[in-house]
Amino acid sequence: MKNSVFPKIKATIKSLDINSITNERKENLQTLADYIQNKVQQNKDVRLNFICTHNSRRSHLSQVWAQTLATYFKIPGVTVYSGGTESTAMFPFVGKTLREQGFEITTLSEGKNPVYAIAFNENSHPVIGFSKTYNHPFNPLSGFAAIMTCSQANEGCPFIAGAEKRIPITFEDPKAFDNTPQQAVQYFERSIQIATELFYVFSKITEK
Repeated sequence: MKNSVFPKIKATIKSLDINSITNERKENLQTLADYIQNKVQQNKDVRLNFICTHNSRRSHLSQVWAQTLATYFKIPGVTVYSGGTESTAMFPFVGKTLREQGFEITTLSEGKNPVYAIAFNENSHPVIGFSKTYNHPFNPLSGFAAIMTCSQANEGCPFIAGAEKRIPITFEDPKAFDNTPQQAVQYFERSIQIATELFYVFSKITEK
């Protein structure tokens, strides 16, 4: 039986359509699934660090959905992180989008780089969301997979120190639609795309 998540998140997950994923994307996603499966089979912890340039949008959406879906599918020992090649702040519309999809978000501290607790169920540790560099002390320094979520970071940062595996799974930046009538729709669609592709990844993992 799958672990519980908040009802609205569960409804969002059940609405995902993996048939929308292209075969080319599935090949990239399979590389991540293989990495996770190998760790699970060896009874080793799975550490995933989603990396983008500013750690403000796509990397946070990926971190939150990956941790949620690892819990949903009861994949053991998975801890998910995010980081950037530089730090800024988690863009507020990311939190707004996640709230609308069922997550409960608490602001832990305010300022230029607020810290948020992003909960997906009643008992799991929430994802702690704030902007940081990928090698920040909050993140693992070795024994992790680096998943590059934006082409700029992927091209500009070809080597991630400490990473066992570097996997480019890039997404279009919803930032292009900030302050436009399409903003809400674009952030929603990007979050759903990320959720769908990570659902595909974690649905492939079997117990050792």
